Amino acid sequence: MASNRPAPEGPSAYDLDDRGAFPGPGDADNINDGPWEEWNPTEDSVRSVRGKHRVAKQRGGGLARGGTVLGVGVIAAVGAGGMATAEGRPPVAISMPDVGGMADDLADKLPDAKSLPGVGDLISDEGTDSDEGTDSGAASDAGTASASDSGVGTASDSGAGTASDSGADAGEALRSRILQQADAQQGAADQEAREAAEHTAFQTAAKAADAHQKSAEKAAAAKKAAELEAKREAEAAARQKAEAARLAKLAKNFIAPVSSFTLTASFGQAGDRWAADHTGQDFAAPTGTPVKAVHSGTITQAGWAGSYGYRIVLTLDDGTELWFCHLSSMVKTSGKVNTGDVIGRVGATGNVTGPHLHLEVRPDGGDPIDPMPWLRDHGIKV
Repeated sequence: MASNRPAPEGPSAYDLDDRGAFPGPGDADNINDGPWEEWNPTEDSVRSVRGKHRVAKQRGGGLARGGTVLGVGVIAAVGAGGMATAEGRPPVAISMPDVGGMADDLADKLPDAKSLPGVGDLISDEGTDSDEGTDSGAASDAGTASASDSGVGTASDSGAGTASDSGADAGEALRSRILQQADAQQGAADQEAREAAEHTAFQTAAKAADAHQKSAEKAAAAKKAAELEAKREAEAAARQKAEAARLAKLAKNFIAPVSSFTLTASFGQAGDRWAADHTGQDFAAPTGTPVKAVHSGTITQAGWAGSYGYRIVLTLDDGTELWFCHLSSMVKTSGKVNTGDVIGRVGATGNVTGPHLHLEVRPDGGDPIDPMPWLRDHGIKV
């Protein structure tokens, strides 16, 4: 901030008084209220006043008011000068209006203080013994009323209205903000509820779909198992049917070696008549009973065979050898024969105790096996 040269001090009111300085108001003798000076009116300061113009001799504290006005005027003069310097200028004449008279005029125009609302109650009716006290009280009332009118009215008109408007705006803004927050919270709660409902519905649908899928899979598995079982049963039935057909066909191609017989010694049976266990199946029948070819084949051997007596060996097409033993006679001893052809007769030749047919079955011409299962497998009921 630019600095200004200090303005020269103006002439003091005490310099114009030939009596010199005085102690000022509040003197011990309370005689002199201030210096007297000549009043030099101008066109701007001339106004109609009552009585002699006085500067310091005022009623009810006039000197204090005058001093205040003087100070304000000096400050205003210095401030108006701004940054200009005051050097070389002549002393400025200061003229002051009759503030006491202005107060008297203002007091005549102001209403009674007791009539003001809220103020009359504060003023007591007691005590105005002199005119000076009355005037001073009136001036005080006038100042108070003026201050009350100016201060209270201004505060009421401007501050209260502004505060009311701003308070209403702030309250409305707060209310709007609260409503927005409430709407936002409600929207968030609704959104959360919707998401929870959707999640629950999704889980329910997923569980239902899973249960439905499991039920469908179970039904499909049961259906497949039923189909497999039916297929197995059908295959078993087909196998049984095929086996029956095969046996029927074999029954036509395989026949029992004798038509009437009694089963006696079986395969593997032990006895003192054999060097080892029995190697065939015995069919007991009267001597001379016809012995037939079980299946078509070729007679590869025929003749005496020691303990077997007379024996005929019939070789089938698959290489299996059928031995017919203890024959009393041989009808065919070589060549091809068909199923049911008579190839010999029952006898008791060889190591025997009575007439019977000893039949052995030797696959591929090897060791003998039990003839009974083999005969049954080929459709022969024995």
